[in-house]
Amino acid sequence: MARANDEVEELLLEYADLLSILSEDPFKPRAYEKAARAVGGYHADLRQLDLKRILQIPSVGRSIGEKIGEYLETGQIHDLEQLRAQIPPGVRTLMSIPGLGPKKALALHQELRVSSVEELVSAIDAGAVAALKGFGSKSQENILRGIQQLHESGGRVPVNLALDVAESLLSELRATRGVRRAEYAGSLRRMAETIGDVDLLVAAAEKDAPRIMDALVGLGAVGRVLAHGTTKSSVVTGRGLQVDLRIVPIEVWGAALVYFTGSKAHNIRIREIAVRKGLKLSEYGLFQAKSGRLVAAETEQEVYAKLGLPFIAPTLREDRGEVEAAAAGELPALIGLRQIRGDLHTHTDLTDGLAPLEEMLEAASELGYSYYAVTDHAPNLAMQRMTDEKVLAQRHRLAKLQDRYPKMTLLHGSELNIDPGGDVDWPEGFLSGFDLTVASVHSHFNQSREQMTRRVIRAMENPHVNVIGHLTGRLIGKRPPIDVDLDAIFAAAARTGTALEINSFPDRLDLKDEHVLWARRHGARFAIDTDSHAVTHLGVMRYGVATAQRGWLSKDEVVNAWPLAKLRKFLRKGRT
Repeated sequence: MARANDEVEELLLEYADLLSILSEDPFKPRAYEKAARAVGGYHADLRQLDLKRILQIPSVGRSIGEKIGEYLETGQIHDLEQLRAQIPPGVRTLMSIPGLGPKKALALHQELRVSSVEELVSAIDAGAVAALKGFGSKSQENILRGIQQLHESGGRVPVNLALDVAESLLSELRATRGVRRAEYAGSLRRMAETIGDVDLLVAAAEKDAPRIMDALVGLGAVGRVLAHGTTKSSVVTGRGLQVDLRIVPIEVWGAALVYFTGSKAHNIRIREIAVRKGLKLSEYGLFQAKSGRLVAAETEQEVYAKLGLPFIAPTLREDRGEVEAAAAGELPALIGLRQIRGDLHTHTDLTDGLAPLEEMLEAASELGYSYYAVTDHAPNLAMQRMTDEKVLAQRHRLAKLQDRYPKMTLLHGSELNIDPGGDVDWPEGFLSGFDLTVASVHSHFNQSREQMTRRVIRAMENPHVNVIGHLTGRLIGKRPPIDVDLDAIFAAAARTGTALEINSFPDRLDLKDEHVLWARRHGARFAIDTDSHAVTHLGVMRYGVATAQRGWLSKDEVVNAWPLAKLRKFLRKGRT
């Protein structure tokens, strides 16, 4: 299940949002935001800590620490409840729209008397939002995009939260007598970026099914039971995520896994192949259509083979041409987590990270990386207070620490800021001292499509910019992507030898899988990075790799799956 850290992080971020409406002090909300990030990225579970240890978490002072302790003890924060009571319910509803901040939500409520998304849409249709002081047509357009994004998310949760739930439940189910096999299926097994509900599949004998179903509905994580049967049960966890469990005989495990993994479109495609071969495919197996004789069922590989296809990885099963490619023998050899040789985008507490340099290096070394880049923020992101002296001192420290890690090459870089005109921090001479740089858009998200496209391409044309970080700037369910000509950018990435980042953070996954497929056709290269701000963040690499798989990438297309010598050559971008 999700750690208490995740729950507290969410509450502190809400506290910061509400403070930004009710308080004139801009620093107080910022303090809660920093504390929220610190708690979310802290390595130890809050439930195992007393107040003294909670106060040792970076950015957590006594006032915030006591609120955390109150939540752990009572399940709520009294001061947060009081803040909630001061905000009209309609404002909090509007704040759920990605990209619509608390102050603008309050202004819309006060000026237009709107209290729901539907009322806001009506106001937009009437042109009332564009006419408001401080809004205008561009703001109205962005709000509409946020509403569309809200509707598309439809109660879905990020893949990491769903995976936490699935793995926790599976761990307990596997300990139940009679369980032969147990896996998650559905969109979670395909590693879609958001998940509507969790599908679990268990192989067991019919006589053991009641005991296993009883075990599921009796778990402490279960908040409500929707259905309790012998072959299927549905529950809702305490955090509102629906979980469906199906039990099948071990003899049909492979066919059931194919069927319940989906996607629906992929299953239709392979059923069409079965029909053409005089076969019938269901969750119970692959059968001869006329005689009903079982042809294959025990393993997925066997089912696909009898259809005349090689095994198709779950992350590809979206009916994006994978069946045709499999039939033609043209499926890519997908990149795997073990093929990642290093991380090229990470932060320390020198800027907005939570852990010191030494702790981040030690954690990276334990992952067995061949190389590891430290890329703290650059000075044009003023809130990070970076200076030339600080970054040079970090480079010196990194060089001194290299002897501790004979098997891992330490690379010194920076995450640069792409300004509205496409320039980045530091002049060329200073930039040449870095092993690599990641350049990202951190501000002015509302530029026109033409301006934003020119801005990003100009940054890529800089010979010292190696990677474009989280290109679209989206935060899933919170902030819409920038408006940009992706075709032009993908072509420029291939032309300039600039890698496009697949940011592994589950609330970003940017580039997303469809964009990876798109950019791949242009011949672009990619870097799968974590953008880690804490030791625990290094583990999110799995989500970036899954996104790369969904985008059909092989290790040859991912620069941080290359040997160091080949990577260094790429990073030179043709410079002598």
